[in-house]
Amino acid sequence: MGTKFIFFTGGVLSSVGKGVAAASIGRLLKARGFDITIQKLDPYLNIDPGTLSPYQHGEVYVLDDGSETDLDLGHYERFCDLRLKKTSTVSSGQVYGEVLNRERRGDYLGGTIQVIPHITGEIKRRVHLLGESSGADIVLIEVGGTVGDIEGQPFLEAIREMRNELPREDSAFVHCTWLPYLRATAELKTKPTQHSVRELRSIGILPDMILPRSDYPVDQDICRKIAQFCDVPVEAVVPMVTADMLYAIPLELEESHVADLLLARLGLKARHEPKLDGWRWMIEELKKDRPVAKVALVGKYVELQDAYLSVREALKHAGLFCDLDIEIDWISSADLPEETVDERLADADAIIVPGGFGTRGIDGKIFAARYAREHQIPFLGICLGMQVMVLEFARNVMGIKEATSAEFDSKAVNPLVDYMPEMKGQERMGGTMRLGLYDVELAEGSLAEKCYRTRHISERHRHRFEVNSAYCEQLEEHGLKVTGQSPDGDVIEVFELEGHPFMIGSQFHPEFLSRPNRPHPLFVGLLQAINKRRGLSTEKLKFGFED
Repeated sequence: MGTKFIFFTGGVLSSVGKGVAAASIGRLLKARGFDITIQKLDPYLNIDPGTLSPYQHGEVYVLDDGSETDLDLGHYERFCDLRLKKTSTVSSGQVYGEVLNRERRGDYLGGTIQVIPHITGEIKRRVHLLGESSGADIVLIEVGGTVGDIEGQPFLEAIREMRNELPREDSAFVHCTWLPYLRATAELKTKPTQHSVRELRSIGILPDMILPRSDYPVDQDICRKIAQFCDVPVEAVVPMVTADMLYAIPLELEESHVADLLLARLGLKARHEPKLDGWRWMIEELKKDRPVAKVALVGKYVELQDAYLSVREALKHAGLFCDLDIEIDWISSADLPEETVDERLADADAIIVPGGFGTRGIDGKIFAARYAREHQIPFLGICLGMQVMVLEFARNVMGIKEATSAEFDSKAVNPLVDYMPEMKGQERMGGTMRLGLYDVELAEGSLAEKCYRTRHISERHRHRFEVNSAYCEQLEEHGLKVTGQSPDGDVIEVFELEGHPFMIGSQFHPEFLSRPNRPHPLFVGLLQAINKRRGLSTEKLKFGFED
């Protein structure tokens, strides 16, 4: 069997859920015995989202190989339990850059470089490359943006060409649209979907399935109308009503036989009955009433919660594992003056200071770390959050009032947090950090080792600053212990506060490796510390998730 391709396009407006739809369908296909992989085609001209503000693009998700990617790749990995590589992320910037580099080398022998065939050809090459390198049976490809976007036209043309070049049964097209609700007449309107499909067909792409997204129930008459005007079978019009739980979407699509319809379109049959018992168990457990734990997330981008999407999901995974319902209190560190900290954090069962860049809101993060230390509140500092934890300790315990980071004060003579040696003098911002999966050695008997149940771990990183090792002896003398380092000892990876129930800082980003069926050990440890403070069982919930 050759590689099959399923393309996901969007219409009417962005953020209709293409990424979650692709991830959910990937889960259903995998449950039927197929090896799958997923790719995101992003029309923006940036090489990657690494230099974009989270307000523009949500969180930057990092893969094992150091690729900085769109947050949808986090959905893909979490839903389908995958470990993706750079071949799964493609932007216009990458495509145009590659073609122009070839032109500069003279690879085109003096020919005129055009969008067709050169740009579209490079897009197709990257799609096929993923299929060949992954060995997957089915490749799911999400095209970012919406039909009609100028920057997306080369991608749509490329996948149109692929449909003509591949055998008929080797490709399928799924179109995600929005069904607006008109309050004046109390009805859902299908006209935007019709126009979107008409635009798609004018390009030469005929959808095999339409997923209309709605905040309201969609009746069968609406589905029949869409089917009639958009020329798809009525059973291939599958509403996606906004779900209470993100992870319920695969099961909702399963009820509509989405995977079986797509397999039939691809000339395939399921290799076995869908293995979804574990996923169903998870949803049923998430529906149950459980003790509520309030976790204060103190960050600078909390107005857009997608900036911390993986942290939010990691807390959900660990909450299920620890039999807790997690309520996140989103606190803007820029709006947390010292005089309000005690009142603002009084109800917090745990505190997380996540990663970030820049000086805005740093004081609020330091105040939050101090509150957690002084009040024995379970605390997890991630990347910059770890550095903040160290700075707070140096200032308020060790008495080094001028303790700072080179990121905040470029003229600091002895910064407690400094550039990594290889980052000094670096003029380029994009792709120049310490990125991707690196090994970490944990100290024997440390709290981190107890969480992981091993001393040898590998975690994903995204940073250009590190704690200055010249201060480590002083920090340890006062009780802030180094309990994780790179194998060569050059990079401090984990700090723990001695005598505190749970105060850990990690230079890496544990949230990127958390999965619904494998919650991350540090998030589990954080929530177990909450249960211990409450006198509740710290035993993990018996997990029924083995899919």
